[in-house]
Order: sequence, then C-alpha cells, then structure tokens
Amino acid sequence: MNRVNKITYHVLTLFPQMIAQAVNHSVIGRGINAGLIELNIINIRDYAENKHAQADDAPYGGGPGMIMTAQPIYNAYKSIGKPAGVVYFSPQGRVLTQPIVESYSVQNDVILLCGHYEGVDERLIEEIVTDEISIGDYVLTGGELPALVFIDAVSRLVPGVLGKEESFRNESFSGEFANMLEHPHYTRPAVWNGRSVPEVLLSGHHGKIMQWRREQAIKRTKIKRPDL
Repeated sequence: MNRVNKITYHVLTLFPQMIAQAVNHSVIGRGINAGLIELNIINIRDYAENKHAQADDAPYGGGPGMIMTAQPIYNAYKSIGKPAGVVYFSPQGRVLTQPIVESYSVQNDVILLCGHYEGVDERLIEEIVTDEISIGDYVLTGGELPALVFIDAVSRLVPGVLGKEESFRNESFSGEFANMLEHPHYTRPAVWNGRSVPEVLLSGHHGKIMQWRREQAIKRTKIKRPDL
C-alpha cells in the first residue's frame, strides 16, 4: 500500500480547542513539527449565518436536546475547497478497525466532522458525508474524541511519523500480527519483583525469538480476543 508523504486533516468542530490542545504532543506533535501532518481546524460557528453565531436548534417533532444545523456545517465544508471524503463520527457508523485506518493513510486530505448535542441534521449527512465511523458501542458527548483517535491511528502510518516503518509493522492488527494481538514485551531489569524475562528473549537467537513471539501472539489472541 502506497502511503502518502503528508496528510492534512480538516476538522469541522464546535470546540476547536479540544483538538488543538491534544495534538501538539508526543508522536503526533512531532509529525506536525516535521511537516508530515497538517491540521486545519475549522470552527463551525464562524460560518453561522446569524449574529449570535448559533449553529444548533431544537429538533422538529420535539424531544430533548439540540440538533446541529446544516447550513453552518455546509459553509465550513465549502470553505475547504479541496476534494476529500467527509468522515462523520457517529454511534451508527462502522466500527473503526486497522484496515479502515490503513485505507485512510493513503489519502492526502481527509475531512472530519465532529457532531455534538443530539447529532447533526440528517440532510447535511446525506449531502456531504461519505463515511460514518464509530469507535465503539457507547455514547460520547461529541465527535472530538473519536476524531483524535482517528487522527492518531492514521497518522502513525504516515512514513516518518514513527521514525521507522517497522514500528507499526509488528504491532497488533498490523504486518506480522494482522488479525491477532501482539506478543508480550519486556525490558530491563531481567528480574523484577521475582518475575523473570523469558529465557528465549535473552538468547540472542533471532529465529527462536520470532517463533516465540508468534506463538505468544496466537495464544494471547485465543484467550483475550477469540472473536478474531
């Protein structure tokens, strides 16, 4: 799979600071500083067509909560001016998996729509959304946290963000460990609280180490994630 050398996320949100404050650290922050990741954070309220910058309203038919109105989101979307798929984070979407993450790692631009309150006017979803994604069967306050999960997962696959491609080739659900969990990891000291590192990892025999890691990955997957 030919991954891009740089990826740009256009994030449509009512709470831009939630995104901005979270991405400037660790691996993602380094990727941004290196020019491998770009974030275009767009405040939906800036595109509201009323003097109070209101971007939500009561639902037709009654009921609790508020609904994000279509026009401000559409205006924000049109401001991007680039052809790109729009991901809307919703409990109704397909659950995010590593194959989905990999499919987005080959795209130069991705638009991420963060819903809030009781959701987004359905007509806006029909008009611009190309993919609905969920990060699990539970309800969150808004789409900002799922968007950050998405950004983190996809960005790690951009060449250079992790430093070495091997860093993501040998992780759970990737490369050698596709469709299974990763093997256990150990570091110094060799004995801690009476627990020793497996002898094979101290042997220096690369072939035996790889065999042990694969066996452990299979065993761990059968125990912890038999559905895989």
